[in-house]
Amino acid sequence: MTAVSPMPLAFNGSHIDRSLFTTVTDFARDTRWLNAPLESWTNIGLGVFAILMIVGWWQARRRDSASMALALAVPVSVVVAFAAAEVVKKLVSEVRPCRSMPHAFIVETCPAPSDFAFPSGHTTTAAATVAALYLLNRKLCAIAALFALFEGFTRVYVGAHYPHDVLGSALLALPIAFLTSLALRRLATPLVERLRTGVLAPVLTAGPAGAHAAG
Repeated sequence: MTAVSPMPLAFNGSHIDRSLFTTVTDFARDTRWLNAPLESWTNIGLGVFAILMIVGWWQARRRDSASMALALAVPVSVVVAFAAAEVVKKLVSEVRPCRSMPHAFIVETCPAPSDFAFPSGHTTTAAATVAALYLLNRKLCAIAALFALFEGFTRVYVGAHYPHDVLGSALLALPIAFLTSLALRRLATPLVERLRTGVLAPVLTAGPAGAHAAG
């Protein structure tokens, strides 16, 4: 039986940066001992960003209400950026490398045809966390940035995405998460200030209700 392409109208992005993609996947072929660890890390590594969000919230309990509003805005900003990426993914409908370049060395199992490549959801999550943490804590942001770069690399290494998928994710996620956090800081700070003197005080401040430090 002749194979029929399940997505005849899907976009083939392999011509954009094929050589760079194969350079990375050829490296994966030559480092097979790394394949399993990086395939695992590319998914469970997202937990690092969740941990950084929790650390940011924990530290914000000792800071002012605007900082706490920013801490609470981080996961919201990530969700907003991810949702935007999903919309773009459906609009672009770029075929995964495992389908457009079946002879390339692919570590990760090929997803369903309806799971498109551009932009990378994993990298969107990572980059959005970086942008949101930038407003809250520069040290946490720097740590997140390092892990985000590594996350983007692993997405190409396992063959799940082209380099332009990763770059596009960052270009999309960074401004969306940053602007969302800015907006939420302005909108949520008065609410956080009020809640810090109520029953949610133990969650929103490290000291007695209303005794949080400014700045």
